[in-house]
Amino acid sequence: MTTDLWMLVASAMLCVLIPFIPIIGLMQTPGGAAWGFGNRDTTHPVPKWVERGRRAHMNMVENLAPFAVLVLVAHVTGKANATTALGAEIFFVGRIAHLVVYVAGIPVVRTLMFTLASVGEFMIFLQLLH
Repeated sequence: MTTDLWMLVASAMLCVLIPFIPIIGLMQTPGGAAWGFGNRDTTHPVPKWVERGRRAHMNMVENLAPFAVLVLVAHVTGKANATTALGAEIFFVGRIAHLVVYVAGIPVVRTLMFTLASVGEFMIFLQLLH
């Protein structure tokens, strides 16, 4: 399997694992387990980092589909190369960094890490144009 496809798989697994961050935070709050296993008809107060974890997950979900399209099209069209591999690696590392700084609550760095991941996607896109 190519580096691009491995980074797609790793990114998908990151997306699957991110929800465990807010789950851990929820379980640490009084009544959090009962609320989590219930119908969730009301909101439950949680620390700010838990909400940031939820938003980081939604951001990853929103960005995973376009990344997957780029990687898969590059693979199917035979345009996957060292540049697309590097772009995929940059995307993945950028998304991990984005998650960490988002949960930590570091706003400007969060945006820079989002931009870094986007650069990886654009690297793949540019290879599709050749």
